[in-house]
Amino acid sequence: RFFYFFYLMQNGWLPNGSDFPIEHINPLYGFYAGVARKNLEGYPPNGFQMENALTREQALRAMTIWAAKAAFEEDQKGSLEVGKIADFVVLNQDIMNVPEDRILNIKIEQTFVDGKIVYLLPNQQ
Repeated sequence: RFFYFFYLMQNGWLPNGSDFPIEHINPLYGFYAGVARKNLEGYPPNGFQMENALTREQALRAMTIWAAKAAFEEDQKGSLEVGKIADFVVLNQDIMNVPEDRILNIKIEQTFVDGKIVYLLPNQQ
């Protein structure tokens, strides 16, 4: 996760994921790492090699449409479009605008796979 922006500039797009089971499965952790360039404890305070940080839009694309493109599935998934598989999550906060130090506090309220709800945050039912 160290050279995001470098590879993005080399290729014009960059897939990103969790590397589970080596890394934690929570995709918000990878989003935070790409944008803030910090570990889960907020270290280093000013981020690591901030010249390689992604914008929030780039990080979101890396985890959605660009990840689908890397799997040669961009015509089936990776974006919300008529005719595509509806795999998506509903968050309790706007990940594109929440303060950086609150990204890790975002909760996944609902998860949909192929258009069907497969997860509800407890107390959301």
